[in-house]
Amino acid sequence: LIRNNKKYYWSNGDLHTESGVIKESDLNKDTIKVKAHSGKEFFVIPALFIDKIEKIKRDPQAILEKDIALIMTYTSIDKNSIVLEAGTGSGKLSAYLARSVKKVYSYEINKNYIELAKNNLEFLDIENVEIKNKDIYNGIDENDLDAIILDLPHPWKVVEHAYRALKQGAFLVSYLPTIPQVIEFVKETKKYDFYFVKTIELIEREWIVEEQRTRPKSSLQHTAFLTFLRKL
Repeated sequence: LIRNNKKYYWSNGDLHTESGVIKESDLNKDTIKVKAHSGKEFFVIPALFIDKIEKIKRDPQAILEKDIALIMTYTSIDKNSIVLEAGTGSGKLSAYLARSVKKVYSYEINKNYIELAKNNLEFLDIENVEIKNKDIYNGIDENDLDAIILDLPHPWKVVEHAYRALKQGAFLVSYLPTIPQVIEFVKETKKYDFYFVKTIELIEREWIVEEQRTRPKSSLQHTAFLTFLRKL
């Protein structure tokens, strides 16, 4: 539901908001508007994936949408792709990948994160993700993968395993917060036949646009460096 550019997520029961209570019986009707007991109106729209993912529970730091978009664009993954990611965290990246590819394998060593991710994926109705309680530093079970995405502190420990598991021409991607980590990662990939595509830092700044004020909503913030390589 939306009122004054603020969203409210509803699944069942009465909805309590600062603008009043909306009865479940009213929300179950096929309508585009409902009124709270205060008389204030709300627009009713279907909850899409982008709405639902805002509601998932998060414990570890999650990759932001701007970076996920780059990963999905530059790796050319599609409905026939099989990809692997590590670590799973809250399952946010897993969910985005799963909506576009055939199968996602996700490695995670923290059992609490695995349980969190499974609950989130169930909430999002995602079924084509297989989460493994496995340390990717020790190896990769799968082969002929179309992409491997690493959100790990030491991705250089995975390079040899990734080279063996990827298809020819497939992408290896790292998500790292600091340049020294990027340098270490790229240095290790030079021991194998990887083609260095690029390292990107994507900066996003949201703006407030209103009649009497138009200004940045937040300052420019660094999230991470994305490094893309291809197996030759």
